[in-house]
Amino acid sequence: MSNLDGRTALVTGASRGIGKAIAAHLLASGANVLITARKPEPLAQAASDLAALGHPGRVEALAGNSGDAQARADAVAKAVEEFGSLDILINNTGINPVYGDLMTADLDAVRKIFDVNVVAALGYVQEAHKAWMGEHGGAVVNLASVAGLRSTGVIGAYAASKAALIRLTEELAWQLGPKIRVNAVAPAVVKTQFATALYASGEDEAARPYPMKRLGAPEDVAELVGFLVSDAASWITGETVRVDGGLLATGGL
Repeated sequence: MSNLDGRTALVTGASRGIGKAIAAHLLASGANVLITARKPEPLAQAASDLAALGHPGRVEALAGNSGDAQARADAVAKAVEEFGSLDILINNTGINPVYGDLMTADLDAVRKIFDVNVVAALGYVQEAHKAWMGEHGGAVVNLASVAGLRSTGVIGAYAASKAALIRLTEELAWQLGPKIRVNAVAPAVVKTQFATALYASGEDEAARPYPMKRLGAPEDVAELVGFLVSDAASWITGETVRVDGGLLATGGL
């Protein structure tokens, strides 16, 4: 596990699932972590759970909607105020209220998907850059998806937003280097509440196309994110790394 002692991380969408697992991994690596999510009660419970793990890093929480500019500014400011820096930003928040045929998709819902999944991620990077990273440097990881790399047929709006996030990652890596590294990870189906609909009919059946013959766990993603924000990845930027159990290697999705 990489040594992140003395560094500060902000993890969005961290009340459960992948975001919570990433926060736990960063805390175990020695970082202090501010977690944020929309609902105060689940977020407070997540902070309590993480603190109880006894990791060396400290955890703080601030509820807020990633789609709200003031909430983003407040989260970044609190991280710097509480811990003295903001070295790591994990843009994990994502929504997907639209399933099925894009020809019948509610365009207001599609706009909301892009606003939360793409625009809010850029907004967080802007705030982090202004408050700390622009002068001191840092590492950003955006949570994309294999759906952003391959057509899905059923979650097209979400997939298009993740494709945009992948392109945004590359643009930011070019513009913000060498001080700030920006990468993305692209998971396939991970066993979280967010993805339940994708394996509700049976986990074994859902895992059948995967060469690894299982779905992902939040910790699978957290381990990769931990590497990408560490000094061990100091010459890696602008990359989107798949963590998909080999799914895309089969040519399918």
